[in-house]
Amino acid sequence: MIVVTGATGNVGRSLVRVLAAAGEQVTATSRGITDADVPKGVHAVRSDLIDAESLRPVFDGAEALFLQNGGPSAHLLNPHAVLDAAKAGGVRRVVLLSSQGVATRPGSASHGDTGRSIEDAVRESGLEWTILRPGGFDSNAFAWVESVRTRREIAAPFADTGLPTVDPDDIAEVGAVALREEGHDGQIYELTGPALSTPRERAEAIADALGEPVRFVEQSREEARAQMLAFLPEPVVETTLAILGEPTPAEQRVSPHIEQVLGRAPRAFADWARRYIPAFR
Repeated sequence: MIVVTGATGNVGRSLVRVLAAAGEQVTATSRGITDADVPKGVHAVRSDLIDAESLRPVFDGAEALFLQNGGPSAHLLNPHAVLDAAKAGGVRRVVLLSSQGVATRPGSASHGDTGRSIEDAVRESGLEWTILRPGGFDSNAFAWVESVRTRREIAAPFADTGLPTVDPDDIAEVGAVALREEGHDGQIYELTGPALSTPRERAEAIADALGEPVRFVEQSREEARAQMLAFLPEPVVETTLAILGEPTPAEQRVSPHIEQVLGRAPRAFADWARRYIPAFR
């Protein structure tokens, strides 16, 4: 049995579908999950990643674990307690969804310090482990849904700064391989899209998928900062703006790891836009 934490998130939801379609026995867990959130045959259980004790019954009888890194609440996560509970339940393999920022922003409290401590706990756990380090997600474009629906407008900072954003469905497929197959123990996979894309280009891809014009408005850094502070902690906002506005060469590098693991190139942002365009109509 495979346990997927963060099972209602962008990666976790897709991973549950992939594993279920492959015939795996899956337990999907998150704070608010319901049976309606998972495919038929998947066991949905509510638990809190921050409360390791709540995970003990979830892990009972499991062999593998997809561990979401806690997202904005990562600083509250006790990874050693979670991994101890997993081992007690029978888990022998863990795949961690981490972040590229662990390597590229080591001085950042939100991305470097916290992320590194979670990765270290996984490496020191005694379990077989694989670490996934994606860059920015294509699905961050869901933040534009309301403005596209109501005004056919997209506002974003750093209009012409490119990053190789990655499709969460590709992350999920890599995760499924690492959970199910041998040969990935001790590997760290950096996951990116196939090419750099800018906010302006991503807006154009959404317009093309809609078949209608969408106006692009470049925000100032301060406008973007104020918007992000409404739903993210300040340290996360500052690091995110630095990545978006002044990416390092490593953050703009296209990784070969998705193709190496899946045997195909990663999907482009335009592919993601075409699949999810109903959300923007």
